[in-house]
Amino acid sequence: MSKKISLAEAVKQKLAQKKEEQLAAKKQQKHAPSPNQQMKSQITKKPNNQKKRTGV
Repeated sequence: MSKKISLAEAVKQKLAQKKEEQLAAKKQQKHAPSPNQQMKSQITKKPNNQKKRTGV
């Protein structure tokens, strides 16, 4: 049998649970890169040609 709690208390508990889930998701995301995210290689980057354009 569950103990009755006020609406405010229920909202506080739900918010705390949501924050914990978000923190867990952030920790997991930092350590393991998502599979659909592609790594950007330094080779494929365009060179900075600002000096050529400005004539310096």
